[in-house]
Amino acid sequence: MKLSLNREYAMRHLGVAILMFGLGMYFLYDAIFVYPYLTEADGHHTTVEFQYSMAGILTLFAAVVGIRLFRNFKRTLEWDGEQMCGSLTGGVPFKFSDITHCDRRQWDSKGILVVYAKSGKHYVLDAWHHAGVKELEKLLPSA
Repeated sequence: MKLSLNREYAMRHLGVAILMFGLGMYFLYDAIFVYPYLTEADGHHTTVEFQYSMAGILTLFAAVVGIRLFRNFKRTLEWDGEQMCGSLTGGVPFKFSDITHCDRRQWDSKGILVVYAKSGKHYVLDAWHHAGVKELEKLLPSA
């Protein structure tokens, strides 16, 4: 089995990125085509510089959300009955027998599970970001 990007998570974040980018382009449109041609009599309260600033900030926010979504899309994890492997484990096979304990304090409320290995490493599995974590959680030791 393997993890895949949670569709609800992806759609929400993609929607936010598109909204922020669209608003940024609206402010850019105002800065280029509207505000330079307004007169004092038109009673506008903002400046062209403000429009450019908002366009930049909103486009930056859209890029950050898009990059985070892409990074979560690229994270992989596959498992069978004995081990798991993927980018979440650094590409190194991680045997279930190497698990010292699982921190389930946030599992019921947030769907976050932290798996600790004998080597001292830990792996954070988040059911909000990836579908399939609930199936993997059933295979992990309860202690």
